[in-house]
Amino acid sequence: MDNMSKMVNVIINGVPVTAPAGSTILQAARIAGIDIPTLCYLKGINEIGSCRICMVEVTGARQLVTACVYPVTEGMEIKTNTPKVHSARRITLELILSTHDRRCLSCHRSGNCELQKLCKDFGVDQENRYDGHNIHWVNDDSAIHMVRDSSKCILCKRCVAACDNMQKIGAIGLINRGFETHVGCAFEEDLGNVACISCGQCIVACPTGALREKDQTQAVWDALADKDKIVVVQTAPSIRATLGECFGMKIGKEVTGKMVTALRHLGFDKIFDTDFGADLTIMEEAFELIERVKNGGVLPMITSCSPGWIKYCEHFHPELIPNLSTCKSPQQMFGAVMKTYYAKKMNIDPKNLFVVGIMPCTAKKFENGRDDQNASGYPDVDISLTTRELGRMITRAGIEFRDLHDDEFDHPLGESTGAATIFGATGGVMEAALRTASEWILGKPLENVEYIAVRGTEGIKTATYNLDGLELKVAIASGTGNAKELIRRIQEDGEIYHFIEIMGCPGGCVNGGGQPIQSAVNRNFVDLKAVRAAALYFSDKTSRVRKSHENPSIKKVYDEYFHTPGSHVAHEVLHTTYVKRERF
Repeated sequence: MDNMSKMVNVIINGVPVTAPAGSTILQAARIAGIDIPTLCYLKGINEIGSCRICMVEVTGARQLVTACVYPVTEGMEIKTNTPKVHSARRITLELILSTHDRRCLSCHRSGNCELQKLCKDFGVDQENRYDGHNIHWVNDDSAIHMVRDSSKCILCKRCVAACDNMQKIGAIGLINRGFETHVGCAFEEDLGNVACISCGQCIVACPTGALREKDQTQAVWDALADKDKIVVVQTAPSIRATLGECFGMKIGKEVTGKMVTALRHLGFDKIFDTDFGADLTIMEEAFELIERVKNGGVLPMITSCSPGWIKYCEHFHPELIPNLSTCKSPQQMFGAVMKTYYAKKMNIDPKNLFVVGIMPCTAKKFENGRDDQNASGYPDVDISLTTRELGRMITRAGIEFRDLHDDEFDHPLGESTGAATIFGATGGVMEAALRTASEWILGKPLENVEYIAVRGTEGIKTATYNLDGLELKVAIASGTGNAKELIRRIQEDGEIYHFIEIMGCPGGCVNGGGQPIQSAVNRNFVDLKAVRAAALYFSDKTSRVRKSHENPSIKKVYDEYFHTPGSHVAHEVLHTTYVKRERF
């Protein structure tokens, strides 16, 4: 019997509680329905017990202990709400505030700040008895996707842990000592000049307003007000499962219809589904895979949908650039089709088309400016907003999101399949590609389109499929830390695969760096990746069409414009190139 299968009995605030051996006090308290406050702790990412907010009393202990790292033992008596505990937490909060920028009203995290909530819960006012040494830090806005404000940093190290422990990038760390301590890049280099992959996982890990995406909502407001612009918006698959969280709705609530209605109220001329671009990606990617397998192309072929992964590959594994699919991401494919095929069909000058992407991803902001992303001679996509930015636009417009009726995407470029919807979950691109590639190879319809082996939130998944004598070995990794390990297995252990899906964020786009901020309580005790992904798989299961190559609008665009997957026109519009980048 392993340690975690054994149980121990403890008493928390006088109530008997049974918890698995090896549990921390924090975890045992959660079983009892008690949330012990934390600031530095993130399960599996940052378990260091440094902020001291989670201190509790344990009978027999000489001093307060940190609940987030202190293990429970048989018969332990724990008290989480004594005057001594409350006093310790208040003093800690006052000390944090003594060096903190307290301009909360204008902070983008006001109302969704873990420090602000704790101060309110424990009655700690902004004006307190401690007067710390406040340094005026200059914001680092050198990166295209985010802004770092050290004056609001509480040195919890959650961002550092997300970058180093989870993503295995190490672009940031703690610098100097004492009051001079701050989070930054090596040698005080600007973030925009180091091997940051723009994934934004540091942003969603941050408990305060120290990190934020670079807000581009004003550019969209300006475009909407420009009578000479036709402003088109596309929404990524995962947005339908997360946008509701911006308005207090249940995690994983599917809100497609309300989202479309809100976008109409904001004034967009056309509202389309990036899922169309995902279906288009599968057409090109499945064709490319089959060509490589049958004709001795470079294998394994690795997906190219995630700009965070692409930037990671260019910085850390440029030797794998030939392995990358040349397909643009669904966002970029959609924008390219909009400004070529659609513009010609509707007799619109592409310079007058302003394409906005609503994405779960801060790396999309970087992707828009990449070379070879301008099929029409103009950027494929003009602006990418995160889910959070769209949420702020809806709030600013006074739209009561929860009360909206359901509307539908515009056609034809709003028509998509269930295969496209699951792009937002890790393994979804692989499954969608297999549905199409398998039918093309087998030459007959699939009896079952669900590839269960590639589903789930595990960091690395593998499977083997036999397609009429062709053995196809596939692998899936999400989060660049897991990608690094998968690459090691291939290069050092000799593992062989034909097709690999890699997403830059753990769990895929549902857990992207541009998604709604969730508190540490939810991040620690709710599997956000699984709950959000479940909404996408349900949408797929109930879709009328579940294979990309059966999308009527996809068939039409090939009939009228691209002719066949992999054609010369398709390569000019839908494919791209990559470059080797320096690590520093």
